[in-house]
Amino acid sequence: MDIRSLLATQGYAATRPATEPKPLPDGPSFGAGLDSLATGFVETLRHGEETATAAMAGDADPHALVTALAQTELAVETAITVRDKVVEAYQEILRMPV
Repeated sequence: MDIRSLLATQGYAATRPATEPKPLPDGPSFGAGLDSLATGFVETLRHGEETATAAMAGDADPHALVTALAQTELAVETAITVRDKVVEAYQEILRMPV
C-alpha cells in the first residue's frame, strides 16, 4: 500500500467532521415554511372565490366582497413578485462564469 494514499485517507477522516452539515435548530424547516405559505395562498384564493359566489347569490354584503377581493389581489401580487425574484436569481446564476 502506498503511504501517500494512507496519509490522504487519514487526513480525510480527520477533517470529515468539520465538513459535515450541522443539525438545524429546532423549528420549522424551509420546506415547511413554503408549504404553509402555499396553503395560506390557496386558502386566501378559496375564500375570495366563496365570497364572490355568495355576493352574486346575494348572501354576502358588498364590504365583505371588497375585502376578500383586496386580500386575493394582494396574495396574487405577492406570489408574482416572489416568482419574478426567483426567476431573476436563476438567470443571475446562469450568467455566472464557470
